[in-house]
Amino acid sequence: MNMDPQTARKLRRLLFIALLGMIVVAIVLGLIHRTPWIIPDEAARRQNPIQRSAQALEAARPLYKENCARCHGDNGDGHGPDAWKQSVSPSDFTNAARMNSLTDGALFYQISQGRRPMPQFQTRLPEAQRWQLVQFIRSFTAPHNP
Repeated sequence: MNMDPQTARKLRRLLFIALLGMIVVAIVLGLIHRTPWIIPDEAARRQNPIQRSAQALEAARPLYKENCARCHGDNGDGHGPDAWKQSVSPSDFTNAARMNSLTDGALFYQISQGRRPMPQFQTRLPEAQRWQLVQFIRSFTAPHNP
């Protein structure tokens, strides 16, 4: 189908504007993902009911492998095999300064609620398993790694 030059020019301009709009939307969505977590004070103050022990860590190891390691890495460094696919880099659980700035309640909240691209685990894992994951994640900065 032949178009006159003026119609073709208008169509190209319209397609260019649409492409530009899609790029702007992608950038805005990328920036939204980079906002800090907003954790309610009540959630941040929650205490982990599970005492740190070798048994608790061993119980959490398969949970971490199944639900977290693909993005956060086997060693918790944020370099799992699927990390590169994510729009936001997975957290590095070996960063002691960052991890020490988070309470157990804050970690539990993050695991429970999720935030794209991380799924929420509140409906996927029972509360006790989510607390076990908090203990396991903490172990990456502990003197004796799992």
